[in-house]
Amino acid sequence: MRRADRLFRIIQILRRRRTPVTANDIAEELETSLRTVYRDIAQLIADRVPIRGEAGIGYVLERGFDMPPLMLTPEEIEVAILGAQWVTGRADAALARAASDLISKIGAVIPEHLRPLVLDPALTSPNWHAVQPDSIDMGRMRAAIHDQTKVAIHYRNLKEEGTARVIWPIAISYFETVRVIVAWCELRQSFRNFRTDRVVEAQFLCDRYPSPRVRLLAAWKKQMKAEHQAMMGRRVAGGSTSVDGAGATTFV
Repeated sequence: MRRADRLFRIIQILRRRRTPVTANDIAEELETSLRTVYRDIAQLIADRVPIRGEAGIGYVLERGFDMPPLMLTPEEIEVAILGAQWVTGRADAALARAASDLISKIGAVIPEHLRPLVLDPALTSPNWHAVQPDSIDMGRMRAAIHDQTKVAIHYRNLKEEGTARVIWPIAISYFETVRVIVAWCELRQSFRNFRTDRVVEAQFLCDRYPSPRVRLLAAWKKQMKAEHQAMMGRRVAGGSTSVDGAGATTFV
C-alpha cells in the first residue's frame, strides 16, 4: 500500500470511531507494523491534521476536521454507485433523481483511472415487480421526519378499512415494491408501519412531537428486536407469520 493511501486510511479509521483507537488496532487493520503506524501518525500531525494521542489510550481525530471532497477509494466508489443504483430503481421520484445526479457528480470529479467504476459498476438485482406509487408528497414527509413534526393522516389498511390518525414519523423504510413510514401512532399508542401507497391523505402539522427522534428510533429498534424474537419462537413452534409481500413485516 502506498504511503499516501495509508495516511488516508488512518484518517478514515479515526474518523469513524468515537472512542480512542490504539496504534495496534490501526496496524492490524492496515496489515502493517506498529513502527509504520507511529511514523505515519507523526507525519499526519506534522501536516496539521488534528490528531490527539495518549500513551496506552489511543488516538482521536478532533471534531471539525474534513478532507477535500470525494477523496474516495475504489471500494467506496463502488459502494456509492451500488447504493445509488438501488435507490434509482426503488425510491420515490425525488430520491431517484438525486441518486442519478449523485452518480453523474461522482463520475465528473473522480480521477480518470477510477471512471470505469462509474461507467461499468456492479449490477443490482432487477426488480421484476412494479413499485407501488406513493399517494403523498414524500419530500414533505422526509422534511417532517427531519423537523420532528407530527402528521395527520387518513389511512386505508389491507382490509380496506379507513382510519384517521396523528403520527410521529421517524423513518422511511424501503422494500422491493413498497415504501413504509415508521412512526409512533397516537391512536394506537405504539409504533406502527404505514405503507405510503395506502395513505389516502396527509396534513403536515407544525406541532413537534415531544420525544426526540433519536430516542424514538432506539425504542422502535428495541420493539422490532422483541417482535423478531417472538416471530422466530413461533416458527420454531410451528406457527406462521403475516407477510405483506414487501418483506417480513406486518403492516397496519
